[in-house]
Amino acid sequence: MKRTQGSNGCFEQAPASTPSMWKPWRSRAPTATIITTRWKPLLLLLLLLLNLVCRKRKIDLKIENVWQELGVGRRIILAFQTLGVVFGDVGTSPLYTFGVMFTKVPINGEEDVVGALSLVLYTLILIPLLKYVLVVLWANDDGEGGTFALYSLICRHAKVNLLPNQLPSDARISSFRLKVPSPELERSLKIKERLETSVTLKRLLLMLVLASTSMLIADGVVTPAMSVMSAVGGLKVGVAAIEQEHVVMISAAFLVILFSVQKFGTSKVGLVVGPALFLWFCSLAAIGIYNLVKYDSSVLRAFNPVHIYYFFKRNSTKAWRALGGCLLCATGSEAMFADLCYFSVRSVQLTFVFLVLPCLLLGYLGQAAYLVEHHTENMAELAFFSSVPSAVFWPVFLIANLAALIASRTMTTATFSCIKQSTALGCFPRLKIIHTSRKFMGQIYIPVINWFLLVVCLVFVCSISSITEMGNAYGIAELGVMMMTMILVTIVMLLIWQINIIIVLSFLVIFLGIELAFFSSVLGGMGDGSWIILVFAVVMFLIMLVWNYGSKLKHETEVKQKLSMDLMRELGPNLGTIRAPGIGLLYNELVKGIPAIFGHFLTTLPAIHSMIIFVSVKYVPVPVVPRGERFLFQRVCPKGYHIFRCIARYGYKDARKENQQAFEQLLIESLEKFIRREAQERLLESDGDDDTDYEDDSSSTRVLIAPNGSVYSLGVPLLAEYINTSKPISEASTSEAAKPGTPGDPTGSDAEQSLERELSFVRKAKESGVVYLLGHGNIRARKDSWFIKKLVINYFYAFLRKNCRRGIANMSVPHSHLMQVGMTYMV
Repeated sequence: MKRTQGSNGCFEQAPASTPSMWKPWRSRAPTATIITTRWKPLLLLLLLLLNLVCRKRKIDLKIENVWQELGVGRRIILAFQTLGVVFGDVGTSPLYTFGVMFTKVPINGEEDVVGALSLVLYTLILIPLLKYVLVVLWANDDGEGGTFALYSLICRHAKVNLLPNQLPSDARISSFRLKVPSPELERSLKIKERLETSVTLKRLLLMLVLASTSMLIADGVVTPAMSVMSAVGGLKVGVAAIEQEHVVMISAAFLVILFSVQKFGTSKVGLVVGPALFLWFCSLAAIGIYNLVKYDSSVLRAFNPVHIYYFFKRNSTKAWRALGGCLLCATGSEAMFADLCYFSVRSVQLTFVFLVLPCLLLGYLGQAAYLVEHHTENMAELAFFSSVPSAVFWPVFLIANLAALIASRTMTTATFSCIKQSTALGCFPRLKIIHTSRKFMGQIYIPVINWFLLVVCLVFVCSISSITEMGNAYGIAELGVMMMTMILVTIVMLLIWQINIIIVLSFLVIFLGIELAFFSSVLGGMGDGSWIILVFAVVMFLIMLVWNYGSKLKHETEVKQKLSMDLMRELGPNLGTIRAPGIGLLYNELVKGIPAIFGHFLTTLPAIHSMIIFVSVKYVPVPVVPRGERFLFQRVCPKGYHIFRCIARYGYKDARKENQQAFEQLLIESLEKFIRREAQERLLESDGDDDTDYEDDSSSTRVLIAPNGSVYSLGVPLLAEYINTSKPISEASTSEAAKPGTPGDPTGSDAEQSLERELSFVRKAKESGVVYLLGHGNIRARKDSWFIKKLVINYFYAFLRKNCRRGIANMSVPHSHLMQVGMTYMV
């Protein structure tokens, strides 16, 4: 297959420059030796990765052009919205990180605080900055982030999608860009071939994506609980009479308010909460500087990573258990990637590097400086609020609670985005999706998921009221998504970016090794109640798995039971089918062949429309399909049958918001363009041969007069055009549709007249009206199927299908224009 070079280039391999000797803070001779031997290889690798990312060419050209075209005012607004939507989760981590860490590791001295601080600082640098901001954000699919965006990106470069509805023509969509591996890198082609030929690898990849999505949804439950509980818990510092039960009740009330305002949309809420979160980051930095100056600025030596070694040497097993709490400083990293559809890569990167990260580092440094002086007073559990000066405690408390509510929205919006992607790719039941912005298609709201998350979140808060237990559950959900994203990004590096194998393996081993170490720590605390979140993730995984399995079986059964052309020729004379004026749009899921539901229509109805169009709504693994490439037409039968197939292609970011009249107008215009192009191609290829050899030569002249006076020809089954009452019957019997093939080659004028007659027929059919024929195909397991298959198909999948959103709900069609027929397939 011939491939063309896409607009996105690959990574350039450039020689890494040798870095100068890194001098640690207040280094001594033994410390410098440790740094040189233990950390120099890691620093060299990180510098090389940074060099690769900085030299990457044209990786997000469209989004960067949009970013460059924005004015200064628009950039400032976008930055505020980015703060309010993307960075709320990671921004509120100082509220609880040290509190969870020091419940696992008691503070026995200054070195414990400095060691824990060093661990937090380098976790922030390695995971959010180096992994996500500098590498993972670039693995977006035309600005769309998240697990399913990675999966769709891989599906575009290798045929790994288990749903058999891919077409070669999809690769010709202008937004469907493919890259060609360089000749010297055959590894990419081998990986592609291996993925396409191995069903096991396809299923394993799908399981990985579904598991990651389920963990992300679980993260959308834990994040609001953790953030709001930590912020409200500051009342125990300001008001001595406040108990934990009061904190739980107030947190529950805040959560109800939070999920109630979610429907107002990302742009509106983002503009409101963006300045609030900006104040939060400024407060975080100011309090950090204040504590550094007032208490102990020597904690700056925590930038020397050797203190991590000392921390583990002093505390051993307890330090390993504290890793789960340390990870909380990086929570929200996955939200930066999943929420990428709302903003550009550059806006997220610049905001994080120049505002979010410096403020976070100052906030943690200030808390550590305070704990160095007050570690004997058992202040670690509420380290942040304890370190706030009493003069500004209540204003900071108010801002912290606003920031916590914002952080809760971060993972909720990420969950909405991920569920929409999974629905478009056939891995989640259809739900009502509300687009909250006319300018940005990615800004959505899913009411069912919103209220479902609220209920589960309230149950979680009321059943687990300890911040430590919540932190452990938080770590399980976050790490599950991080590790699976790491594996998918590695596949993208090998298959699409085609980076040197040594660099890819080094990146995988280092970052996946770090995340596995964190994961082993949080798994050790599953007995304290955090297993609840794993159960919730398993339930979501099973829902997606059952839906994907049932959809795959249904599609395969429809393909096997599609009608043959011979059967189509026999249906007309046996049933006496009448062609009524108008256009019938028969919706089905097949992209090839005649659907079996059409035969069910013919056996059920006494008449069928003079023009039939099989419409298949198909989601392709690209974000947006251009409007001019929306419809793909093909003739299903010979010309006189007037039966076409139309594949309506949508990207997973496309909003199906067409008005009925606008949709019909665009469809008819596309059909007319197809008929003209087809006529031109046939004229060029056959040098003027007529289309009469496609017709049935054995046509008779039977005519039926309908009660309304219209005359219909039944000479060829489902063939002849309807004839207006102004024409005599004899004219119908001698119409060109019923004539045998005319001897001799037609002239160019005859071809033009034939084209105009067909176009005129299309317009008359459109004027007679358009009816939407919806076929509902259900599946049931055969009696000889094994028990588990019957249970999954007849009960679980049937329950999901019954309660999911019907396809009719996505179309603005009056009920007077609808006709529905059901059919059951045995699988």
